[in-house]
Amino acid sequence: MKYGESAFDIVYLLFAIIMGVSILRKRRDAVGRLMGGAVVVLGCGDAFHLIPRVLNYFVNGDFGPWLGIGKLVTSVTMTVFYLMLYRLWLRVYGETENKKLTFAVYGLTALRVVLCLLPQNRWLENEGSVLWGVIRNVPFVALGCVDVWLYYRKREALPTFRFVWLLITLSFLFYMPVAVAASLVPMLGMLMLPKTVCYMLLVWVFWQEARRTA
Repeated sequence: MKYGESAFDIVYLLFAIIMGVSILRKRRDAVGRLMGGAVVVLGCGDAFHLIPRVLNYFVNGDFGPWLGIGKLVTSVTMTVFYLMLYRLWLRVYGETENKKLTFAVYGLTALRVVLCLLPQNRWLENEGSVLWGVIRNVPFVALGCVDVWLYYRKREALPTFRFVWLLITLSFLFYMPVAVAASLVPMLGMLMLPKTVCYMLLVWVFWQEARRTA
């Protein structure tokens, strides 16, 4: 189990970071910077959580605080990732920015980050509260729903991005049981594997778009 999960985590991190840098090098316009930057943020943010997790399997020592800090960093970078997906939607489809919608998106992002930083989350103890798992994820889910709605509306406009809305939806469906109740039911942590697969497919979509328009 530990070997398979660790290998998967390492492959994912290498895949995300290498593909993100490759997208940035291949396509240098605003869309390319957003796609590549979002992927790099995703991969580097997840590294803060996954690397201590892998080390915890093979190195003697107390990695609890590092795992907790890693979850905090990942929570923030995932939020930034979905904010960047909103900015990407505006650029890819040439949409006129709706100030009220933008204000709502940035407001949800800021609220999520602030909630993640509060001490009630007990990150250093690596023992998440179910209540705070729900509270801090309310604005995050709302942000994700905005992205899903926007990409779904435009799903027929760009073939490469046709299923972006579905990948975002599935990633949230796999993530939420883990974020809320994994401390009570550890086996729920297995859902992070299909969630990560969704991210890898999303990265692949960005790569395909970068290659198509390079």
